[in-house]
Amino acid sequence: MQHNATEVTAAGIARLAGVGRAAVSNWRRRHADFPKPVGGTETSPSFALAEVEAWLRDQGKLAEVPLRERVWQQLAGHPGGPVTALVHAGCVLLLIHDRPTDWLELSAGSDERLAALLPAALDQVITPRFGAPRERAVNTPAGPALLTSAPLLRGAAELAAELGARQTYEFLLGRHLDANPRQYTLTPGDLAALMAELVGPARTALDPACGTGALLRAVAPRPDQELYGQDSAPELAALSGLRLALQGKAAVRTAAGDSLRADAHPVLKADVVLCHPPFNERNWGHDELAYDARWEYGFPARTESELAWVQHALAHLRDGGAAAVLMPPAAASRRSGRRIRADLLRRGALRAVIALPVGAAPPYNIPLHIWVLRRPEKAPAQPELLVVDSGASAGEGRGGLDWAAVRGAVLDAWRPFERSGTAPERPGFSRSVPVIELLDDDVDLAPARHLPPAAAGGGTERLASVREHLGDTLRLTADLTPAEAQRMPPVRWPLITVGELARGGALLLRTGGNSAPGRAAVLTDHDVLAGTAPSGSLPEGEEEAVLVETGDVVVPVLGGGSMARVVDEDTAGAVLGRNLTLLRPDQASLDPWFLAGFLRGTANNRQASSYASTATRLDVRRLQVPRLALDDQRRYGERFRALAEFEDALRRAGRLGEQLVRGMYDGLTDGTVTPG
Repeated sequence: MQHNATEVTAAGIARLAGVGRAAVSNWRRRHADFPKPVGGTETSPSFALAEVEAWLRDQGKLAEVPLRERVWQQLAGHPGGPVTALVHAGCVLLLIHDRPTDWLELSAGSDERLAALLPAALDQVITPRFGAPRERAVNTPAGPALLTSAPLLRGAAELAAELGARQTYEFLLGRHLDANPRQYTLTPGDLAALMAELVGPARTALDPACGTGALLRAVAPRPDQELYGQDSAPELAALSGLRLALQGKAAVRTAAGDSLRADAHPVLKADVVLCHPPFNERNWGHDELAYDARWEYGFPARTESELAWVQHALAHLRDGGAAAVLMPPAAASRRSGRRIRADLLRRGALRAVIALPVGAAPPYNIPLHIWVLRRPEKAPAQPELLVVDSGASAGEGRGGLDWAAVRGAVLDAWRPFERSGTAPERPGFSRSVPVIELLDDDVDLAPARHLPPAAAGGGTERLASVREHLGDTLRLTADLTPAEAQRMPPVRWPLITVGELARGGALLLRTGGNSAPGRAAVLTDHDVLAGTAPSGSLPEGEEEAVLVETGDVVVPVLGGGSMARVVDEDTAGAVLGRNLTLLRPDQASLDPWFLAGFLRGTANNRQASSYASTATRLDVRRLQVPRLALDDQRRYGERFRALAEFEDALRRAGRLGEQLVRGMYDGLTDGTVTPG
């Protein structure tokens, strides 16, 4: 009964059938027997999942709902809300992870029997992993609530048998976070890994603003490990606790509450502290915490909530322990915090300020900083501060940094400094600055202000190389310029849609996913539009990724542009990213360049697009191509291929021209290039 009550939105139906939202809207208009809404609003209705599933199957649009999708829809449509469903599913997945035979015995009977016996069984795994009930964020669900969740729990267990308990929870949590992007501030996994490496291994670790547990999850596991977390949002404290418990055998102590006002771990002295605190908070407890013992380096001003978090982190470190705190760049230079920054420097507590590239973490439009701190055992005689500006080491491309390059460059600067307290200077990137140089009226710690400039544009030799490549590219562009077009009357071809080609087996249609294996390169919609190499990244997950192959045609579905890209050998093997649709033609009957060329027609895209107030979405299945013999397709395909080569040359010339102009400006203004 509960399964039948699960509701699904139009977006969920589109995901079930592997189509765009526009296709679902068309089905509702064209088919009188399409299921009627059972909830939601007039503009965003919801439908009974069982009815939708049956209709799709009757229409031949769905052989069977994938298990992952069924479990997700049960979670998203749970009567108690998705967070409650995630907690219930997480508790059962932990039981399956720690005591699998117990679940097999409990699940053998009815839902009523399962709900009655499950709380006692859950207590036997929750109490050892999370501590006494009054101290923990994860509490044992009650029997009546579990009865409501029984279909979801059975589905999650079935999925765990296929993926594993941890991977199942990561999949469900990841989908929930993706579905609610404005509700949560996430710490990207690559950034969390870098922060964990900066502080080193630990037996006890604390994150006082743990969110979804990304930072504690990045701490390398070791025997007898204890992970402590706290978050002001009770649901996040519970979800992160379950996530950490499913990752390994560590004792997990997560608590709900405001860490600054109501510290849940007041006597803890941890080996490491990792923290991504809320930024720019005025109501952080300034008035009631004036005489708190944590303000060892000075009482933070009302506008300096981040410096309160820094001192909270230091107060929870053992002597010699290390912390990494993500900070807004303004915290390095605001005048209201200069006295605290000065005392942190004098006493050797602040070891490094590392400026990250723009786009490393939310808010994505500013270059955030990592402050690396250490609880000083004694004040150093001649302290120095390592400043690093890692922006230059970041790769190009929207939605994905070259994290391997950023991580390698930052750790190459940090490790010698960590060992000896000093490090060799690298102009434009890193420098070990004597603290005495920083103790002026401003105590400005912004790395860029203390780094000698790198050679302009990489030096005159680099500029000469760029100029030479630009000349070669411009000559190639001239050679590739299309011949004068010959006018002829419009041709009326018989047309066929992409959807019809897919149903007839002439091509395979796939959509981009939400996860990627390991550190696989991801082809993004921006890469397709800009003609660049795969530059994106996706969170690691167990969802099967779509890998592009040579000859595939990739089409962006957002933005209203007319674009299609044929995958070459250099791009093959990349993961298909979000907001992309892949068409894999049977090349015995359909030429990929012919297909890509006709998909780019402006009128073709206009008739296949739907328009909302904020975005344009392309329904790729509605795009049309002419019905032509293969030889005629190849003739058109060769012309489209030549146009694509000309377009690539123009883009390359533009990028090289920008590099040359910027390098010349920099060289002339810093004196490394003469004006004549």
